[in-house]
Amino acid sequence: MSKTEISMTKRPPRSQPTWTEVKAKLASLDRIALTGLIQDLYAAHKDNQTFLHTRFSMGEDVLKPYKEKLDRWLWPDMLRNQDTSVANAKQAISNYRKAIGNPAGLAELMVSYCENAVGFSNDIGYQDEGYFDALVNMFEQALKVICQLPAADRDSLIVRLERVRTTVHNLGYGVGDDMDSLLADYVPTQSTLGNSFILAKTCFAALPKTHRTACHLAQFRPMLAHRTPARHRC
Repeated sequence: MSKTEISMTKRPPRSQPTWTEVKAKLASLDRIALTGLIQDLYAAHKDNQTFLHTRFSMGEDVLKPYKEKLDRWLWPDMLRNQDTSVANAKQAISNYRKAIGNPAGLAELMVSYCENAVGFSNDIGYQDEGYFDALVNMFEQALKVICQLPAADRDSLIVRLERVRTTVHNLGYGVGDDMDSLLADYVPTQSTLGNSFILAKTCFAALPKTHRTACHLAQFRPMLAHRTPARHRC
């Protein structure tokens, strides 16, 4: 048989199994076999245990293992030669999102990310542009998620981000200025423009109706023009 004939008889390399194929295999299992499979997966890796505990809201604090990973990868022990890893820290939040994705839990983890990153940088004078870029990005993501929460659940998280913003001004790289801008955008009552808008509305509303002339409105219009931009969420 020639080399050409041999090459023609070779089977093409098989592609990786797909979820459709795995799903078909799972469908053929009875309940006992399926439970056994899940038990094996549970025992195979701690991340699988964490996923299931989170999905079923089991344990006193489902966020604890995710926070531990944030602490490990954002605030490492330098005496033990541990390093930082933005990717691993973000992966912890991604894993939580896949497991359950509760907005309140996500907001808590994102704020914890910011607190750990700023605390570590301020504690040892750590300066890394990529680390700071990721911090600013997470700060904005936290604000977006917080603004989806009920009003009563936002305040304590916003206060924590305010502390992060205050501390981060010690770090340079324009990080503090970026956070100032983001906080003013998403929480307009904290910004000068937001306060001006509220003040103008209050003053104009306090005028007797007979005095609310076009002239008075023109006086307040410059402040009233500073309405909350479309990006404001809270």
